[in-house]
Amino acid sequence: MNTKLRALFGASVAASVLALSASFASAEMAVSVYGGFQTAPHSDVEVSDQADFTAGWEGKSFAMPPYYGVRGTWWMEDLGQPNLGVSLDFTHAKVYADDSTLAEAGWSHFEFSDGINLLTLNALYRMPIEGTKFVPYAGLGAGVNIPHVEVTRGSGETFNYQLGGATVQAQAGVEYKFNDRWSTFVEYKGNYSWVDVDIDSGATLKTNVMTNAINAGVSFHF
Repeated sequence: MNTKLRALFGASVAASVLALSASFASAEMAVSVYGGFQTAPHSDVEVSDQADFTAGWEGKSFAMPPYYGVRGTWWMEDLGQPNLGVSLDFTHAKVYADDSTLAEAGWSHFEFSDGINLLTLNALYRMPIEGTKFVPYAGLGAGVNIPHVEVTRGSGETFNYQLGGATVQAQAGVEYKFNDRWSTFVEYKGNYSWVDVDIDSGATLKTNVMTNAINAGVSFHF
């Protein structure tokens, strides 16, 4: 992401967090960061000016730029619903077309490696285990995907950020609370994204990408 886009996107996320913080001022809050191992199954790709093909995706979670996420969570303890929460979740998910996909499409480069960039608003429910520090939780949400589209083919090159479409999210995990301020967690998180973007020569590209991730992270509560 170039500097101006990073600044604009960061400012937008910060503004959203501040607005939600004001709305949920009486709630327990947490900020979390996480990484993990992310994969994606094959998906059909529709291109308006050539034959459709099936993309085989590689996640390459630890290659630069790595897979990661940042999340703000508001638990409604002071509103009489201590186990209900709302989160704003940003995930830098990514996929790379494998060699067989490039050969089938006749392209030299195809990936969303600087992120499919998922931003979702989620409802969460937690289930503390009495007498322990373990807190299982689950959540569902929806939002948008903002992919960095990278396509190189005979007719031209595409290399930019676009609003791809809608994304839905499901997650389930277990948190371990060290104390009132710090906790760690592991979770499964799945996203299904409807990606509809423009590429060179006025053509369009459509595909539905499902990402599956096993995450580990740390949270600060306040």
